[in-house]
Amino acid sequence: MIIKKITAAVSALAMSAGVLAYMPESTKGDIASVDAASKYNYAEALQKSMFFYEAQQAGKLPEWNQVSWRADSMLKEDGTDSDVIPGGWFDAGDHLKFTLTNAYTASVLAWGLLQYGDTVKKVGLDDIYRKNLKWGLDYVAACDLGDKVIGTIGDDAFDHVWYGSPEAYMRKYTLKTGKDTRPYDEITCCTTVAEMAAALAGGYMVFKDTDPDAAANYLKHAKSLFKLANDVWAKNGSNANKDMGIQAKYYNTINNQGTDNFIDELFYAANWMYMATGDQAYLDKCKNDYIPLFPLESQSTERKFTWGFCWDDTTQGGALLYAINTGDKEWIDHIKHHLDYWMEGYGGKKVNKTPDGLSHLNQWGSLRYAEDAAWIAKVACDTIFKDDAALCEKYNNWAKSQMDYAFGDNDLGLSYVVGMGKNPVNIHHRGASGIHDDHWNALGTKKDDGGKWQTEYAHVLYGALEGGPNQDGSFKDDNGSYENTEVAIDYNAGYTACLCAMVEDYGGQILADFPQPETPKWDEWQISAKINGKGNSYTEIKAWAMNHTAWPTRMSKDIEYHYFFDVSELLKAGLSVDNITVTSNSQQYKEGEAGYGTVSGPYKYEGDPTGNTYYAKIKFEDGRAIMPTGQSEHRDEVQFRVAIPDAIDGKSTAGAWDPENDWSYDGLSANADDLTLPNTLAKHITMYVDGKLVWGTEPDGTEPTPYEIPKQQTTTTTTKVTTTTTVTTTVTTSNEPKTVTLWGDANCDKGVDMADVVLVMQSLASPDRYGNNGTADVHLTAQGAANADVYKNGSGITNNDAQTIQRFLLGIIKELPEK
Repeated sequence: MIIKKITAAVSALAMSAGVLAYMPESTKGDIASVDAASKYNYAEALQKSMFFYEAQQAGKLPEWNQVSWRADSMLKEDGTDSDVIPGGWFDAGDHLKFTLTNAYTASVLAWGLLQYGDTVKKVGLDDIYRKNLKWGLDYVAACDLGDKVIGTIGDDAFDHVWYGSPEAYMRKYTLKTGKDTRPYDEITCCTTVAEMAAALAGGYMVFKDTDPDAAANYLKHAKSLFKLANDVWAKNGSNANKDMGIQAKYYNTINNQGTDNFIDELFYAANWMYMATGDQAYLDKCKNDYIPLFPLESQSTERKFTWGFCWDDTTQGGALLYAINTGDKEWIDHIKHHLDYWMEGYGGKKVNKTPDGLSHLNQWGSLRYAEDAAWIAKVACDTIFKDDAALCEKYNNWAKSQMDYAFGDNDLGLSYVVGMGKNPVNIHHRGASGIHDDHWNALGTKKDDGGKWQTEYAHVLYGALEGGPNQDGSFKDDNGSYENTEVAIDYNAGYTACLCAMVEDYGGQILADFPQPETPKWDEWQISAKINGKGNSYTEIKAWAMNHTAWPTRMSKDIEYHYFFDVSELLKAGLSVDNITVTSNSQQYKEGEAGYGTVSGPYKYEGDPTGNTYYAKIKFEDGRAIMPTGQSEHRDEVQFRVAIPDAIDGKSTAGAWDPENDWSYDGLSANADDLTLPNTLAKHITMYVDGKLVWGTEPDGTEPTPYEIPKQQTTTTTTKVTTTTTVTTTVTTSNEPKTVTLWGDANCDKGVDMADVVLVMQSLASPDRYGNNGTADVHLTAQGAANADVYKNGSGITNNDAQTIQRFLLGIIKELPEK
């Protein structure tokens, strides 16, 4: 461990609120800023990695999910779950859920928190880290069926040919298959079952003091799963992994000979079980049953030290845990051989390197393997090698180089961590794309065909670790280059755990104003139209009503649009509004189908004081048929005609119909053959969703109201937010006076640390979540506000209070409140 005292600090939290940073000459305490030895803010990276896992959440989202562009997914029409086991994480850039990768990921995240939990808490991430971990653990536990486990949920034949957002997945799936539930399989694959046991044993250790009921459930499942894994081995021998189901296509766990395919996971799980229970029987099982079958190097009697820690090979993770649990020098040396193999080589074998310094084990997700190995190095240095300063310096420096490579220390100057530094253009991720049609391979290119196709990604998938470079250091920045640009929950696992260690060693500060809610990059609801035909007595329009929502992706049953026209010529000619007909002879959908548009009118527009403006209304039977799921579904075409008779009582009506002064006719063209082009957008044809104007301008100038995040909930609280200057916000939490219990203790945990600074800033930035009566589990209470009112005591909570607490932690001031 190389944690350092602060020698200089600039508060990112304070800077975000617009106040001055302080540069102390000397400091006290263990609160770490970004260390001079590192130019990267590892705490920020850890914070954003939590965001990535929240973006991967399936099913009904928890209240604490911070991703503004995500909403509930995998639901039937009645709002119930379409997955046999709801929740969990989507695996990668797709929407399949693999229990194997959910379990592996949860085990490594638990390891990171167990090893460096104090550091995670100090930087203010303990609560959100635990919530994300529990989300994965709860899913893994629920997938335990006793004698089998859920293997995969999702239809891979559909999933890997359709590219779209999770919120629209089930509508598209039902449209294509007629089914409203996703398929799943039940398996007994030994590797999967053992990794589930490992994850839940780790989960027990994390939560046994803070959530004993959940922890007890995890341990119960861990024990039964560990037994099941061994029973499967006893029954099937070297074929213990044969029952993989759909998982076999994507995460094949039969890549070696005989027991080499699964003995590592049993070894890994047994070590976790020992740590969770203290039962020596688990270590005895390692010694007597697993170690004699430990994989060997090819044509050698030496234990396997090659390859790397990952979802399918937990050999080295198990070996490190065993070395920690036993202190056995033989296994300590084994880990040294493994890390040397990753660096300069050992036993004539070494991992290849890119020209710019990345240890490159495999083409598919190269950074995943490097960061997993860096994690092994960091843990080893803080445990089994902690007394060997020279060795730890070597391994720590190498681990840092591998992590920093991902942040931009490479010849291309690219950061492969989304939302940190200069990123590649592309990221293979359906949800982040916000795509509404089938042209997903145009993303990240200039191939928009004159503006017809979406080429811009809708969202920033903060914290996601992309696959990484090729062995020659090059990177194919293409959405279809899965090896380079895809992301996955297991990619982020070792990387996230390693970030915990990096924060402990080099410091860092989380961002007080992260994440900011996204707002749309384009109009989410649109109308395109052209003049289909016109004559002395009619105007015919072809129009598309379009759903391009992505903030979040959503569908609505109540959708209609209005076409406005002026009747002054008609009235002057002595005709009546009753002579007008509004009809449709051609539509995309048939009557009785959800997408059918009922055409009606005319209706008087009340916004025109002259009374001369009317409109035709096109209202859909079920607007949810207009959904951003493909080239035909994202729009609904209706051709309609507004007309008067050619003659009335034998008298021609010529001259009584003139569309040139009609509000909605303005700007339309008869030569617009392609309604996908931007120049066909009809701003004077207005669209309404759930009764609210969402597109276009009405004749009186009424326009859509400013965008509001659909998933944002309004909570009535006693918190009052008052802006007093351009940089200072005051939060009054209660009129009831409180006796101070400990100055500076904003979170009322009976201590004063960086978490208190973070909470004060959060309460100012997001009072509905973190202020008094906020929805977050940890929010600023009236007691906490009294404790934190340390700057000009009695003036209420401002960013100055956060700055004062930080000055106290840095030793700049000696006591609180500030005199």
